[in-house]
Amino acid sequence: MHLVDQLKKAASEALFSLYQVSVPPSAILVNATKPEFEGNYTVVLFAFLKELKLSPDALGEALGNHLVHTHPHLFTAHNTIKGFLNITISDAFWHGFINNETAGQTTIAPTGKTVMVEYSSPNTNKPLHLGHLRNNFLGWSIAAILEAAGNKVVKTCIVNDRGIHICKSMIAWQLFANGATPSSTGKKGDHFVGDFYVKFNDAYKAEVADLVAGGMTTELAEKEAPIMKATQKMLLDWEAGDPAVLELWRNMNGWVYEGFDVTYKSIGSDFDKTYYESETYLLGKDLVEYGLTKNVFYKKEDGSVWIDLTTDGLDEKLVQRKDGTSVYITQDIGLAQTKQKEFNADQSIYVVGDEQNYHFKVLKLICQKLALPAADGIYHLSYGMVELPTGKMKSREGTVVDADDLVAAMIDIAKQKTEELGKVKDFTPAELETLYHTIGLGALKFFLLRVDPKKKMIFNPEESIDFHGFTGPFIQYTHARIKSILRKAESATKAEYSGTATPLLPLEKEVTIQLEQFTSMLEDAATAFDPSKVAIFIFNLAKTFNALYAEHSITNAETDEKKILRLQLAALTAKTLKTGMGVLGIPVPERM
Repeated sequence: MHLVDQLKKAASEALFSLYQVSVPPSAILVNATKPEFEGNYTVVLFAFLKELKLSPDALGEALGNHLVHTHPHLFTAHNTIKGFLNITISDAFWHGFINNETAGQTTIAPTGKTVMVEYSSPNTNKPLHLGHLRNNFLGWSIAAILEAAGNKVVKTCIVNDRGIHICKSMIAWQLFANGATPSSTGKKGDHFVGDFYVKFNDAYKAEVADLVAGGMTTELAEKEAPIMKATQKMLLDWEAGDPAVLELWRNMNGWVYEGFDVTYKSIGSDFDKTYYESETYLLGKDLVEYGLTKNVFYKKEDGSVWIDLTTDGLDEKLVQRKDGTSVYITQDIGLAQTKQKEFNADQSIYVVGDEQNYHFKVLKLICQKLALPAADGIYHLSYGMVELPTGKMKSREGTVVDADDLVAAMIDIAKQKTEELGKVKDFTPAELETLYHTIGLGALKFFLLRVDPKKKMIFNPEESIDFHGFTGPFIQYTHARIKSILRKAESATKAEYSGTATPLLPLEKEVTIQLEQFTSMLEDAATAFDPSKVAIFIFNLAKTFNALYAEHSITNAETDEKKILRLQLAALTAKTLKTGMGVLGIPVPERM
């Protein structure tokens, strides 16, 4: 049981013993004590004052005395300041924690839950870009955090591989490629196809301008442009199963998938199951019929099928067109049912940008009204867009920052910054290549994950790779420094630490407290679906350890007992930094 949980339980029992009042531990608020006050944890008393008819000081004094008296192995002192009971945790507890952690005894019990996390969702008409990177890093890290917190996790991806936007690239290839392929041009497949998506847009704008110059209205010109009409015909031919169109579609998608695979491998993103819209877009039709029989949906005179969500604060939503074809929401309902049947997940997390907030409200409501299994477990992990200091990006205009280009730029910056530090002269070329990739990609991931997912953010490559700031490289460097210390003192780390008689100095205790809070923080991050909690925590831990290292010598400690204690704290800090960075998808070097 985490220390905070032990304190809540003890406070609950104390309130009953002293006043015969039943307060569940979960209803007791405990925070870390503010630095300006004496103590380690603070029990907030205000919720109980009215019922007990006591002053804050009287309740704090009675509760504090009871806790110290009944749990002397845990609590050694207390003070009350304006309704806040500050409790000091015994050194004996902290010493026991260090010994248990060193022996590897702390584990998180399995929850018995299966959680599905869907992320990435690329289109096969363009390469992955900066926005996709935030999506992939969020999805992958949430899956890793949930798994670390005891859940069984299934990572899924839905590929948008059909529709008018895919046909735009196909038409442009037919018109402008002259038979070129990724192999013949030496270009990565997803970039190759993305170029034709941009060419389509350029050609379309030119045709619209010509038609408008000839006297046509802009609205009509956009409909009558020959390249757009050809694209619409191609989509109809695809849906009709035209062999030539299907062959071109398979070839071009194949080029894109080869490119995606390279990018996914480079950024460390993977999936347990990939779904394709071309195989799922007809799903959900049976649920429309079912919904009609249950009066969840209703049919209009023209034959279209709708759901009325006005009583839920939304509006009426089309779920099937009058010609019997599905709309996006219908496909998503069908896919939600398919995924649930396949994996029997208790919860389904959709990592999708905040422009789709309304769509996912509707999806969850419809699934609930249809009483689909685990409908209550549908959760939209909505995140804000990523912008560069120069502003927004548009893929159809070719102004997006490709993921591959950004990763390559980050690796170059990592190389430059590392060479400036001048500490890698004994590395082989292969080791340097790995190190630059580890630092560059780590900086990118950490910068995108350190911000609350719901917030929009501006990505600044130079800022993200500062070795002294709130960055991934700062934590990586701290880990490498600790490993260097441990290598130099290898024999001492093998000695057993028994230091129950050695008082902990403030910075030793601060590091220990943070280490003890790590598993409860992981569980909080899993509950909140928020990797930024992990990023902030491990940054603060690295900062505190660096303060300890600057203030107190490890290898030349005052006593052998202190030396062993600090080496154990160093080893546990390195292990925790590695675990924390690991669930963010960021490796930490042994040396740098």
